[in-house]
Order: sequence, then C-alpha cells, then structure tokens
Amino acid sequence: MPSSAVPIPRQGDDPLQPVAISAVGLRKSFGDKTVLDGIDLRVPAGSVFALLGPNGSGKTTTVNILSTLISADGGKAQVGGHDIAADAHAVRAAIGVTGQFSAVDGLITGEENMLLMADLHHLSKSEGRQVTAELLERFDLTEAAQKPASTYSGGMKRRLDIAMTLVGSPRIIFLDEPTTGLDPRSRHTMWQIIRELVSGGTSVFLTTQYLEEADQLADRIAVLHDGKIAAEGTAGELKRLVPGGHVRLRFTDPVAYRNAVSALKEASHDDESLTLQIPSGGSQRELRAILDWLDVSAVVADELTVHTPDLDDVFFALTGGTSMLSQPKENTR
Repeated sequence: MPSSAVPIPRQGDDPLQPVAISAVGLRKSFGDKTVLDGIDLRVPAGSVFALLGPNGSGKTTTVNILSTLISADGGKAQVGGHDIAADAHAVRAAIGVTGQFSAVDGLITGEENMLLMADLHHLSKSEGRQVTAELLERFDLTEAAQKPASTYSGGMKRRLDIAMTLVGSPRIIFLDEPTTGLDPRSRHTMWQIIRELVSGGTSVFLTTQYLEEADQLADRIAVLHDGKIAAEGTAGELKRLVPGGHVRLRFTDPVAYRNAVSALKEASHDDESLTLQIPSGGSQRELRAILDWLDVSAVVADELTVHTPDLDDVFFALTGGTSMLSQPKENTR
C-alpha cells in the first residue's frame, strides 16, 4: 500500500499544553538527495515523542537540525521556546543529546568522563563532583566508576552516555537510537531510565528502528518516509489506520470445522490448518458480538485468538513494504 493512500490522523494535543519542540516545513538536502521534504512536528512538554523510520530516512538529520548541529535548508523550528537559527546558543543550553554512537571516552574512567562533562558545563569542582556522584548512583554505575570505560558492557556505556547528557540538567533530551545493539535486559533498563526522566518532567525526542520500543515508550509516534511524515499519532491511533484485525478460530475435529464453515459463511477459512478468520477491530463490543454469534451457531472451537494490527503492520502499510529492523515482541506493558 503506498504511503499516500494512508490518511494522517488528526493531532490530539491540547493547544494550551506547553510545547517542547515545534517545527514547520523543515527541509534538508544533501546534494541532489532530498532527506527532509517539509516536515512538521509538535512535541508536548513532558512527553516522549518517537520518530520511526528505516536507515537513511532522515531521523538523525532531524535530530541534528533540531539540536543545532546542522542547519536546515528551509522551514522553522523552536526548541525549548528558542528559535534554532536565531538563538542556537539558548537551544543548546536547554537540551542534551545522546547520539547513535557513544560519546564515552574509553581511555578514562566513568567518573572521569562525568567530571569532564561537568567541566564543559562550567560547573565548579564541588558542584561537578556532587552531580557526578548523584548521577553515577542513579544509573547504578557507582561500583564501576573507577574502572576504565573501555571495560564497560554495552548497556553500561549507554547508561554512562545518558548520565553524561544529564550533567547540565537539560529540559529536553534527544535520544538517537539509544538501544541499538543492546541485549534485551539492557534495553529494558534503558526504557525504565527514559520513563523516569519523563516522570521528572523531561521531554524526550526518541528516534528508533525498534517498533516495540516506540510502542512501549512514546506518547506520540511519527513515521518518516521519503522525506515526509507519513502519519503521526498515538500508537493506538496509528494501529487503527490499518485494517486486518480478526478473531481466529482453530479446530482439531474436521467435522466440527466443516460445521463451522457452513454456519459462518462470512468468515474466511483455511482447510489445511482447520482455521476460520472473522474480521474484527478487537473492541470488547465486537468480541462480545462474535461470541454471541458463535453460541447461536453452536460453534465450539478448540482455540480462539484475537489478532489486532501492530506497529509492524502500520509501518509496512505506510512505507509500501520498506524493510525496517523490528525486534521480537515483548509483552512487558
């Protein structure tokens, strides 16, 4: 399905809610390649906003523009209430950025990395040591603080990376694919850290290739495709864009299966697997109606499962099947 065939959900944000990041018509090209083709963004303060897209879709370019690392070719944006072009210094003072690749210096200890960051933020020695100690404890790195960062695991380096980002107490944090390459335990630890940051009032702009990550963390999600925002909304709103939800009935008795096929003529069926599929949006009302229908039809299946579209289905529908990394689903919510 081409992305143009999928409607974009309406914004559900409260217009009176403070905005951490806003952008209108952002454009960026590298040579003859258009990476961003006039995108609009609005990130409410104290929320997690996830930008999804495959490699090369422009996620990192978006982060680099909003964090003033590179300039846009067109459009306007404000971060923390400051114009990214006219007041770049104020933007930098309000944000923290954790890139795809760790900024940790492996030749020095975790504590020394933190103190170096404190110096860059012009903290006094006493302030720097206090902030360093507090953040190392918060990120469970106190025991490893005196060890060279090169000896840290991937998850520990990522935690140190974010701890360094927080030295300046930023109100807005850009996390560019923060869990890429991490094992499931480290990924879940990072998710918990992000939730704690937001609960403390921090706004998080997250880019990720992991659909489950966006589903777990984000208040709103945007899908970037061909330089444009293909769709944006809550995870639930995006999932409702895609048809294909159904209730699946599985039988072990061929006779019961044939009776069900005869009784439920509107359901699609698979004779090889002895299964029927009844279209359903997954709501409680629809499920109750299907169960009533089964009772009236005297159909008793060996197994009943409800299938609803997930973000994988949304992504493939919006991008026409463009490949994207997607980790296995983890039922952690």
